[in-house]
Amino acid sequence: MKMDIIVGVDEDVHLLDPDLLHLPSLSPSPRSRHIADELFSHWLSLPETASLVKCLIDDAKSGTPTKSYPTTINVPGPTTALPSVFLSNGTPPRSSPGSPRFSRQRASPPSLRSPLRSVKEPKQELVPQFYFLNGRPPAKELKEQCISMVDHFFSNSIDGLHIDEFKSVTKEVCKLPSYLSPALFRKIDTGCSGVVTRDAFIKYWIDGNMLTMDTASQIYNILKQQDCKYLRQADFKPLLDELLATHPGLQFLNTTCEFQERYAETVIYRIFYYINRSGTGCLTLRELKRGNLIAAMQQLDEEDDINKIIRYFSYEHFYVIYCRFWELDGDHDCFIDKDNLIKYGNHALTYRIVDRIFSQAPRKFTSKVEGKMSYEDFVYFILAEEDKSSEPSLEYWFKCIDLDGNGVITPNEIQFFFEEQLHRMECITQEPVHFNDILCQIIDMIKPEEEKCITLQDLKGSKLSGNVFNILFNLNKFMAFETRDPFLIRQEREDPSLTEWDRFAQREYVRLSMEEDVEEVSNGSADEPLEPPF
Repeated sequence: MKMDIIVGVDEDVHLLDPDLLHLPSLSPSPRSRHIADELFSHWLSLPETASLVKCLIDDAKSGTPTKSYPTTINVPGPTTALPSVFLSNGTPPRSSPGSPRFSRQRASPPSLRSPLRSVKEPKQELVPQFYFLNGRPPAKELKEQCISMVDHFFSNSIDGLHIDEFKSVTKEVCKLPSYLSPALFRKIDTGCSGVVTRDAFIKYWIDGNMLTMDTASQIYNILKQQDCKYLRQADFKPLLDELLATHPGLQFLNTTCEFQERYAETVIYRIFYYINRSGTGCLTLRELKRGNLIAAMQQLDEEDDINKIIRYFSYEHFYVIYCRFWELDGDHDCFIDKDNLIKYGNHALTYRIVDRIFSQAPRKFTSKVEGKMSYEDFVYFILAEEDKSSEPSLEYWFKCIDLDGNGVITPNEIQFFFEEQLHRMECITQEPVHFNDILCQIIDMIKPEEEKCITLQDLKGSKLSGNVFNILFNLNKFMAFETRDPFLIRQEREDPSLTEWDRFAQREYVRLSMEEDVEEVSNGSADEPLEPPF
């Protein structure tokens, strides 16, 4: 045995100094390296070594403090012990750059502490869940409170509630406008059984996390079709049907189905004109939240006079819009052509702006008849014409004036539209205004970032933008602006919360009512009334 050669050198081989193993580093002999490898291999083969290594690995995995282990291992055979360099701390020495396996200087024994414990483990912070696919679930207290209210309303109806009994649940439990009740009922009663049970309501409203949504999201999910990501005009029909059937302020329309339908259409068109800013006909949740429709809907339960809800639902506003359309639609085919529209406002508009409207530059017509405007198209037109302070109106008329569609209005485009205004002023013996003066006036009113071009953002940043459009294509309003009509100024000061459209609708409703009274007194002497009978 090769190990015996080493043992025979000295009887005290078990006391061999580890430094004796440090062979000259300059020229280590192959035999010395071979002997060291033999010793190390033998040490690794010992059962005690395997047990030691296993214990160290277990300690490292469990993270427990390292135990102290015996520094000597009994070796069977002629050698009773290994050099202490192999036995110290129970681990073999590590090699260093000075030698293939050993260094010249005595190295301190490596620590027995697990390397996994040498770095302080960072404290893990639990991040609460912030995204819920189907909405945030309700808190326990809120859920219990809601279930208690549900039990109260369903206590006398074990088999469920019918649609006419469900309105109280919509208003008291869901805190929603009662006119949404039929839409909510049908959303829950997917099987069209005619009843909504307690369990079905809890499954939809509480388990479906509708309870924790904001009001706009609740209404949006109730009205939209399943698997649809937007609201269409038809989705508002159930709301309007219930409003016409039950609101005290609309009871007088119960016998006139035609005008009920026209009223519902007008309300929906107004909603989409003001809220659907993308103009796609697809109303998103974001657009619904940005608008004021939810506040107007909540007023419906609080106010019996429908005309006091001037946003969207006022019957007087509908009356004004429809009567204006009826006046222009000479053959009453429910379409308006260029010759009809040029008469609007006592021939207030120029031919050039009417041509731009019928070129569908501001908005593509919904009419299927070429060269004619439908009632919906007219609603968009009249809302834009009579309230040029609103953003939808500014966008509408900006597209008309921007002839080349490059996103800016240039002096040449301004001159193109003002030329006809100037000619009309001369025809009525009005002192003409030179174009350069008008251009300077417009620039002073808008104060654009670049003097020679006006952008849509420039117009939205000025309170006088509406007057710029009147200067270009509405002679009557241009003259009223120039003379500073004291009547209009007083109206604005009396109630600054009213928009230009609100004030126009007030004046027009009074005018139309007076004309209707005169017609009734004359016993209907005209062959055909200018407005439909209401």
